[in-house]
Amino acid sequence: MPRPPIYSSGMDSGPRHTPLPSPIHIVGGGLAGSEAAWQLAERGHSVVLHEMRPLKTTEAHKTDRLAELVCSNTFKSTEVTNAHGLLKAEMRLLGSIVLQAADEARIPAGTALAVDRDIFSAGVHDRVVGHPRITVERGELAALPSPGIIATGPLTSSALADEIARSLGIASLAFYDAIAPVISAESIDMDVAFRASRYDKETMAGESGAYLNCAMNKEQYEAFIDALTAADQFTAHEFDKVPYFEGCMPVEEMARRGRESLRFGPLKPVGIEDPKSQRRPYAVVQLRREDRAGRMWNLVGFQTRLKIPEQQRVFRTIPALAGAEFLRFGSIHRNSYVNSPASLTPHLSLRTDPRVLFAGQLTGVEGYTESTATGLLAAINLDRMLRGADPVIPPPTTMLGALYRYLREADPAHFQPMNANFGLLEELPIVPRDKAKKREQYASRALDEMRAWIDTNALAGAPALK
Repeated sequence: MPRPPIYSSGMDSGPRHTPLPSPIHIVGGGLAGSEAAWQLAERGHSVVLHEMRPLKTTEAHKTDRLAELVCSNTFKSTEVTNAHGLLKAEMRLLGSIVLQAADEARIPAGTALAVDRDIFSAGVHDRVVGHPRITVERGELAALPSPGIIATGPLTSSALADEIARSLGIASLAFYDAIAPVISAESIDMDVAFRASRYDKETMAGESGAYLNCAMNKEQYEAFIDALTAADQFTAHEFDKVPYFEGCMPVEEMARRGRESLRFGPLKPVGIEDPKSQRRPYAVVQLRREDRAGRMWNLVGFQTRLKIPEQQRVFRTIPALAGAEFLRFGSIHRNSYVNSPASLTPHLSLRTDPRVLFAGQLTGVEGYTESTATGLLAAINLDRMLRGADPVIPPPTTMLGALYRYLREADPAHFQPMNANFGLLEELPIVPRDKAKKREQYASRALDEMRAWIDTNALAGAPALK
């Protein structure tokens, strides 16, 4: 089969009633795999979704549910003038089932799409398991099925990782991802903490602010930095060999880069006023709710590999958290991803078999929304190829298309995972000087072109075959 185009003008939508191979196998029941399974089933395919949990567990998962969130509980911004919000808007046009479940599980977090993680995963799980054309099989699979989608995520089992490396002829890369602690609401000293959002932007009806804030003066900040940089952490020989992804840098690693690093990172005080002093704090620790009822709050930006006793000791030096009850301690686990520009086609398949596609964080995208989006597009393209049409990719003026262009064009020698961001998009013909107007124009163009791409390629509706 010839190498597929970077993106298609889409005149060929392919035959709609070609006999379909049965079934399609999807490996991995996370966000990308669950989205892909649903999309293919809705297009009339019989799908077998392979999930190794609970027969084989991982370092991060706690349940056997599909689409379990193991890190943050937020899908980030919903505003189209934010790169993550724009990607969501594009995915909604394509009918993302994961975003539908996220909307139903949404909890107050201002403009961010934060979810109650239990309600969310149950929503996706019940939809997928209850679909008449989807069968969920439990157990580890160490093969690359064709036709199929590999969406095993950053915690791919060793056996399957070895098979991927053998099939690609190139070793997969790896980094370490850190998880932030979660605190019980009842243990937070509300005489010290206060509600506020930066610049009062992220508010919801009935709430003065979407975040809890723990203000620090200079003396408190310096004491916290001293405790954090001296704390004992989990160590292993491999940790020093593999780089962290900047978006998940452990808080203690950031602190070691310089005493002011955190004040210009997750503890930056800009846009926040302490109601007690009516002044901007020297530094501020923000907590974001984890559940709809507001019983659990996580420390924003506090991914860590500190040992558990050290987490308790160090984080209880934060104002308002002296009596903190930890519902989940921070942890660290191994993440793997494929060197996509070196080894995959533009639509993220094996070069030797275009019907074996990869999706999710395994491809080198970073983030819940980005991972889900690749699962959605993988399903669209596998459906098209099985019906005799070419795979398609949105133009690089869209956020989804721009992500795929990055995965194709990035330097293989220095390939690193990537979040959605406006720097990936095709530049505007005339660039406004005003940053807000520039993003508005990016978003307007992207959504117009995504709608046109969907219409041209007859992708709307995901019609199931009778």
